Amino acid sequence: MMRKAKISDVKEIQKLINQYAKSGEMLPRSLNQIYEQLQNFYVIELNRKIAACCELFITWEDLAEVKALAVAPDYKGKGLGSALVKKCISTAKQLGIKKVFALTFQPEFFLKLGFKIVSKDVMPHKIWFECVKCPLFPDCNEVPVMKEISGAS
Repeated sequence: MMRKAKISDVKEIQKLINQYAKSGEMLPRSLNQIYEQLQNFYVIELNRKIAACCELFITWEDLAEVKALAVAPDYKGKGLGSALVKKCISTAKQLGIKKVFALTFQPEFFLKLGFKIVSKDVMPHKIWFECVKCPLFPDCNEVPVMKEISGAS
């Protein structure tokens, strides 16, 4: 079942994200970061466990970022990640946001969902404000992808 995240989900969300961070596939998240952004998270709960999570983070009047997308290994390949990204796109569209982007080590996944690879140069300064705090900066291999949302109001 997909739903908005709750306080009781925070530790499971962190565990899910940080298991991928340990292998270098994602950036780690502190409990504080997740609590601060909890209202932006969607989760899929299966068998009373968080099977997948994703965050939609609004960065500017016409732009939002899909962040912290993680699917538990036992549930990979079952469409949970795609469902969460589609929910984020739908939410962005309802809010009137015209573009959604992600910085990812898995661009192929996003390309299947209609995103296009873009130059890091087109990313707003707000993103680079966050990137400069990252331990991988400036030698990051994340690929920026973006999707234009048609019909955003």
